Amino acid sequence: MPSPSPAPWPLPPAVPWPRFLRLLRLPDPPRGWLEHAAELPELQKRPLLLRWIAQHPKASAHLRSRLLLRLPWRALAAIAADPAAHPQARQQATEKLQQLWPVLSLGERRSLAHHVPRQLWALVWKAPATTVLEAFLQHPKLGLEPLIALIQPPLRPPQADALALSRWHELGPVAEQVLQALDQSLTLPDSGLALGHAAPWIKALDDEARILMASRIQTPALRRMVHPRRD
Repeated sequence: MPSPSPAPWPLPPAVPWPRFLRLLRLPDPPRGWLEHAAELPELQKRPLLLRWIAQHPKASAHLRSRLLLRLPWRALAAIAADPAAHPQARQQATEKLQQLWPVLSLGERRSLAHHVPRQLWALVWKAPATTVLEAFLQHPKLGLEPLIALIQPPLRPPQADALALSRWHELGPVAEQVLQALDQSLTLPDSGLALGHAAPWIKALDDEARILMASRIQTPALRRMVHPRRD
């Protein structure tokens, strides 16, 4: 005799909201339960909670796509950064964030920059606002090698200013990369850079490193600044 089908999971108001939110995180909901949960009027008013349905491994592709179109950037960023989310949900959330980036306010960009997924680091690095870049340079997953890969000419004043104020400003490899990018950017039209941008990075190098760095620099005035001349 076949075993009876398990009872369907309840939905609010038949189940308290705290328990319902725990159910949303379980891996094997009954068929159709996620679809019905997504239609709850209370969930319609709370798009941040819809995130848990959109990223659920058992959510259908159609349901996932429909919900991701409605989610605010904070929910999209949470999905993109959550390793437990369905891979397709993470990819679609990242793509949606890329589309939203140009229309976000300065404050929204600053908040997102601290949590932005790695696929969008190069996009955020081009932001023309120092405050956005300062937030990005505090990203908990940003490491030395990825940062050095981002510091390429043309270097712009907001980037130079944000770097000088960041936790990276005393590291020799970062200093060398900034000076090289600065050297190749100073002569570009409308670069907006000045020799003074080099000062904090020169201080981060010892005399031996400065001599080697000066040998690589093409801009005469910058080369004279970098080289540790002695009386």
